[in-house]
Amino acid sequence: MWGTVVNALAILAGSLLGSVIHMGSGLVLRKGLPEAYSDIIMQGIGLSVVIIGVKGALETRNMLLVIMSLVIGGIIGQAAGIEKKLDAIGNYAQRKVGGAENSTISQGFVSASLIFCVGAMAIVGSLDAGLKGDYQTLYAKSLLDGITSIVLSSTLGIGVAFSSIAVFVYQGAITLASEALSPLLSEIVIAEMTAVGGILIMGIGLNMLKVKKFNVGNMLPAIAIPPIYYFLIKIFS
Repeated sequence: MWGTVVNALAILAGSLLGSVIHMGSGLVLRKGLPEAYSDIIMQGIGLSVVIIGVKGALETRNMLLVIMSLVIGGIIGQAAGIEKKLDAIGNYAQRKVGGAENSTISQGFVSASLIFCVGAMAIVGSLDAGLKGDYQTLYAKSLLDGITSIVLSSTLGIGVAFSSIAVFVYQGAITLASEALSPLLSEIVIAEMTAVGGILIMGIGLNMLKVKKFNVGNMLPAIAIPPIYYFLIKIFS
């Protein structure tokens, strides 16, 4: 679990630093920084997030499965109202810290959690930690996530910090259950989970660019479809 603890702490530290920058930029903005500067920063980060998503999406070896996962996962998430629940939690947290409604807390949490949890490093690193006691992959991921969290939280605020909890729970669960999960999380399953997650990350980037509002929260269950699909194939083959 030590690798996951380091990873979560790196995200928390980076997010707190980025949030200080976020609050400082807000003060500067009120003193007269042109809105064009704020917009160009958001556009740069949004485009970067889209590229991260494209890179993950290209991992797929079965595009039909990716489409099926997004459709089924989206239906499940829409029925469960995940997006509305996340927004409600975000607004509640914003009120508690003295802010207004319609905050970026839920956006920061969902965006950062997807970026930090989706991908081979999170899964393979956690499996290596549980099966071999090897934390090198998670240490490398911690460095990358810490830097990324500074950038994200400088724009989206303190909501990014809450993603450290998601990372701790997600990677910690994989580490603790590594022996049982190792046969299920094969290379091809990880690739398809990464591809589905990559498309959701693209949706986040497009949201940041204000191209179109995608209800990414409602599509989160899609990430769980590939392992279920391959598990059923293994049982019935």
